[in-house]
Amino acid sequence: MKMLLPLLTLASFALWSAPIAAQQHAAIEGYPTRPVKVIVPRPPGNANDLIARVLVQKLSEETSGQFYVENLPAGGGIVGMGAAASAPADGHTILAANQDLLVHPLVKAKVPYDPFKSFAPVSLLASAPEVIVVHPSVPAKDMKELIALLKGNPGKYNYASPGHGTSPHIACERLFKITNDLDVVHVPFPGGGQAVQSTVAGHTAILHITLPLIAPLLKEGKLRALAIASDTRSPQFPDVPTLAEAGFPNHEVAFWVGFLVPAETRKERIDALHKMITKIQSTADVTERFAAMGFHSIASTPGKFAAYLKTESAEWARVVQRANIKAE
Repeated sequence: MKMLLPLLTLASFALWSAPIAAQQHAAIEGYPTRPVKVIVPRPPGNANDLIARVLVQKLSEETSGQFYVENLPAGGGIVGMGAAASAPADGHTILAANQDLLVHPLVKAKVPYDPFKSFAPVSLLASAPEVIVVHPSVPAKDMKELIALLKGNPGKYNYASPGHGTSPHIACERLFKITNDLDVVHVPFPGGGQAVQSTVAGHTAILHITLPLIAPLLKEGKLRALAIASDTRSPQFPDVPTLAEAGFPNHEVAFWVGFLVPAETRKERIDALHKMITKIQSTADVTERFAAMGFHSIASTPGKFAAYLKTESAEWARVVQRANIKAE
């Protein structure tokens, strides 16, 4: 009997401690414990806003309405990214970022965050190609004709961008000035929407922008697409060649959207959030909604997203240096 007592005690302890361990695990998996703010550092209707709202809707359905979007577009998105960086690292603030996260520190004199030290990646969510379009009054019907037109008219034509130092601005500098040594005037706007409106109105001639933002305008004939800045053609516009097919390889630019959280957020919270995102993005509903907007659905691991950010940052830094784009 003396030997049996310790055995019974150990067995009783194991039975008693198992529910406690399960409760602790459930508490971690029970995230979130209060409303989760998803900061979109761009105006409503912007590409990251569209993607974020699809996921926020689904995350809210999973958590009884715990997720919501807050748009903080001031400063070209810098204010929103700074707010996310300084938020409590408890998993209840998420940043819906795009490549501006990486580009701004390269072209701005000072930003209130470090893209690698201030944030912990959660998942790359979606990507879409960018596209080069012109106003219908521009006589060029393809990229070679556009380049010839610009060469023959130095300083006469302009291109719109969502702002100084944005990826469309840098992509155009690379294509027009680095690759082709052209004199084209850059006209920055405080956001993609205004850049699109200017080009539709004919105030600006050329635009390099995310395809989903202008797909309806292309179908209506209000803008004309010359090339897709991707390694494959768009299923929505299969007749539009890629830049490589048009004679300009190595000019691919993908607009991406990803979720990040403040850097010190616990791994358990990041894993729980990633698990929810993966579950949501595996559904046909989300995949189809993304595809209808022109986005490819992605649900990467935090590690793969971190590696992607480093690769992207190095490439943007190379282009910024070659294009001699100065900090504002």
